[in-house]
Amino acid sequence: MAAPAAPVAAGGIAEKFKSLSPGLAVCFGIAAIAIIIRNLTGLAALNPVVVALVLGIAWRLAFGVSAAVKPGVSYAVRPVLRAAIVLLGLQVTLGQLWALGPGALVLAVVVVAATLPFTVWLGAVLGVDKPLSQLIGMGTAICGASAIVAANQVARGKDEDVTYALAVITLCGTASLLVFPVLAELMGMSARAYGLWAGAAIHEVVQAVGAAAAGGPEASQSGTVMKLARVFLLAPAVLALGWWVARQQGAQAGSVKAPMPWFAFGFLGLVVVGSTGFVPGFVVDASRFLVPLMLAASVAALGAQTDLKALRARGLRPLGLGVGATLFITLLALLGVTLIG
Repeated sequence: MAAPAAPVAAGGIAEKFKSLSPGLAVCFGIAAIAIIIRNLTGLAALNPVVVALVLGIAWRLAFGVSAAVKPGVSYAVRPVLRAAIVLLGLQVTLGQLWALGPGALVLAVVVVAATLPFTVWLGAVLGVDKPLSQLIGMGTAICGASAIVAANQVARGKDEDVTYALAVITLCGTASLLVFPVLAELMGMSARAYGLWAGAAIHEVVQAVGAAAAGGPEASQSGTVMKLARVFLLAPAVLALGWWVARQQGAQAGSVKAPMPWFAFGFLGLVVVGSTGFVPGFVVDASRFLVPLMLAASVAALGAQTDLKALRARGLRPLGLGVGATLFITLLALLGVTLIG
């Protein structure tokens, strides 16, 4: 009697795929366009994730989110995002982190561990909603857009919170990309010190690597690995944020039930697997192609679900929070680089 189960299951999968296909096609189409724009211009400021966000919002304004595309758009926001974060683990190895040296590794941990609570505290002072403060803090402390969309799995902010946080992080990170090389020259920093500073302080991976490259090959190498050290801390930071959010909610509800971001463990698992040296190079290269595409598709879906009226209602305080957090991590990283020499 169990034999008919297979066709039924297969039919269910086919029906689900059919319902998801239109929305996923829209999101991945927007993501592909965003990546093409980035590649054609060569501008680090045009992060495909941010371009996809803008295109997603434009899609909503032009066409709306119809019943046909809504299931796929909703699916792209979470499962596709989580899969992208897991695959990101293949791009960081324990050997790369160890090559930095103990002082630089401690600096990466301190920068992340201090910036997030500082940003949440400053957000409370400025009157910014707590979920939005948490997202800006994660984007500043770790790796920009990837950290923001990952952190929202536990922060549970509104789509408008994610959109505003992405915009703030993009503006502040782009400013850092332009200003850091000038400041380093004025301060007479060595190439290695400058690379570590850029990698420890600038938000997006592409922004940090681009800024570090302005200091030459040595700065580029140290900056890239330092940035990867912060990316490695994404999973522990998401877990810690989930626990902290649960404690805050539990204090009000009378119980603590932490959300379990399993994708964070998947990320760490692939870091370990990738560190063994047994992962073929073409697999790692495939992840470098797929991760930006999947992240951009997820954020395009967020843009398609964003209400611009609600976004305008946030005002300018979150932007002030992003600037304050950027100044904090910039000065903290500079102090740390000075101490470790």
